[in-house]
Amino acid sequence: MCDKIRFDSGIRKEDDVNRLLVISLLLAPAGAIYAQPPAAAQANPLSTWLRNAYTGNRNNIVRTAEKMPEENFGMRPGAQEDVRTFGQQVTHVAKYDFLWCSQAKGEKNPAPENLEKLTAKADIMKALNDAFTYCDGVYAALTDASGAEVIDITQENGRQTRNLRMGLLTLNYGHNNEIYGSMVAYLRMKNIVPPASEPRPQQKK
Repeated sequence: MCDKIRFDSGIRKEDDVNRLLVISLLLAPAGAIYAQPPAAAQANPLSTWLRNAYTGNRNNIVRTAEKMPEENFGMRPGAQEDVRTFGQQVTHVAKYDFLWCSQAKGEKNPAPENLEKLTAKADIMKALNDAFTYCDGVYAALTDASGAEVIDITQENGRQTRNLRMGLLTLNYGHNNEIYGSMVAYLRMKNIVPPASEPRPQQKK
């Protein structure tokens, strides 16, 4: 599991986008075999799948960050200083959600300038929730047609590329999910059960 993701290479970025988009293309029709989706989902199967996947993952990330005690936000899984702390994993998610969702929307990045320097849990949680709230609107407005539109993307190094809107938002979801996997490992190191793994209450017979 990689600790840091950089997209200085256009090839690496485009490969990741295309790989994740192919996965969504394969998974979206599979759900239709087992259930009859609403009319909106039938008309937009790809964007509906991606929106639902993003929403489930974003909820897991928020619950995981909320469950970690504040005194552990500065912990690293080892002695390497180049490895992110738990708090930095959370702000990393917020940073890229702001970045990629603003590009998918065609707007200026609204991320606060000091985002990656935050250390207090309350400040980090606010940044995370703000980023997700911003992205929620982008995924809510996504359709299969708008997702197929080619948009201009500015990478961190200033390089200009073009890709599908849905490709970029699929990349964002995949990146969130990867960082979520890292966050879970931090909780386990502190003997904390991640929210998604908590025992579910038994249903009354």
